[in-house]
Amino acid sequence: MSARLIKHQASVCVGRAAIEVGDLTFVRDGHREYSAFAYDRSWLGHADRFEISPDLPLREGHVTRRAASEEDSPFPAALADTEPDTWGKRIIQRAHAKRRQHDPALGPLSRFDILAAVDDFSRVGALRLRDASGQFLRSESAFRTPQLVELNKIYAATRAVERNTETEADLKYLQGKATSLGGLRPKCTLLDSDGTLALGKFPSITDTRSIVRGEVLALKLARLVGLDAAEARVEMIEDTAVAVIRRFDRTPDTARIAYLSGGSLLQARRGEDRAYTEIADALRRIGTRPTEDLRELWRRMLFNLLISNIDDHLWNVGVLYAGNNQWTLAPAFDINPFPDRARESKTWLSEETGPITSLRQLIDGCTYFGLPRERAAEDAAAMATTLAGWRTVATSKEVGLTDAELEAFAPAFEHEQARMARSGLAD
Repeated sequence: MSARLIKHQASVCVGRAAIEVGDLTFVRDGHREYSAFAYDRSWLGHADRFEISPDLPLREGHVTRRAASEEDSPFPAALADTEPDTWGKRIIQRAHAKRRQHDPALGPLSRFDILAAVDDFSRVGALRLRDASGQFLRSESAFRTPQLVELNKIYAATRAVERNTETEADLKYLQGKATSLGGLRPKCTLLDSDGTLALGKFPSITDTRSIVRGEVLALKLARLVGLDAAEARVEMIEDTAVAVIRRFDRTPDTARIAYLSGGSLLQARRGEDRAYTEIADALRRIGTRPTEDLRELWRRMLFNLLISNIDDHLWNVGVLYAGNNQWTLAPAFDINPFPDRARESKTWLSEETGPITSLRQLIDGCTYFGLPRERAAEDAAAMATTLAGWRTVATSKEVGLTDAELEAFAPAFEHEQARMARSGLAD
């Protein structure tokens, strides 16, 4: 093997029982990186077999994957969903940089190193990686998932990273605990007070409004209007608000549930313009309850418009495995009001209409999602009427926005599209 050639191999397993699914090989040859995956014959003959990823059909032989761009992954889509997000990569890369200061012989990290750095206990979904010795990758006790009572320590470490004053101990404490659900904001996987896996999301030093309380507000409002959304609350660290958001890829008895992002479902490239109608088509093909999920999807689009959530990219929507090679829409997550941005969705309504910017677009497109036009208008009026009381929820003890902070968020909720929806108008 040449000095430029690096090769890693791992077994891919699924679920708490760690049933072996197949083998993953990763190769870096100079600047080129790619992976190859092959299902294990035992999985192809297993009674509970399913396609773990849309780009991995259930058949023998290797499937090779190369990244389409620097932003895309060299791994099969479902495995790419388990890679750490931007914040997690930042922690991993900084920790490695500090180690290289003491050991200059260490080479740069590969994408496999980053994939393998996520703690097995908290890796998103049901897929798990095991090395040749049978050990799950990133399973050392030193990287255990922190408890809710450790919020102070976690927050202090994340603050140090943002200020570029972190120590090796800070990075060691944080490494492996990030998640693929949530982007570039400071966060950490943790165990809630009842032992349930959750995500702690912290304020950033760059925040100009209470993003943390805004996200909890959005998720509470989503549940209030009848959407399936992640459970969230605010926890206080002295005078600092932290969002605690319960993970939905685990059952009450901690079993793992397979997860696919919308990007993986559509096998999309990062930054590619894709549409909700494509998600609807996928749910019709592989959904266990497509009628309900399509209507839920349309109502989420409506909700996003009414609260000005414009960060609705494909990796902020997902599906959960429901058995029999079928999937169902995962609870809504990573929803935020954006009062200072143009009201334009990242994911298009359809290839013909482009981004969602108005209630009229949604009403005109409702039948594609199984909603008669009259029913859609009624749903819009009812949702907008409920959301008109957003200030009451925002100032409740569960969210805790002050009167001054309300005004910063007001443009996200109080706008012409919301007024049109309440009045039953789509024009």
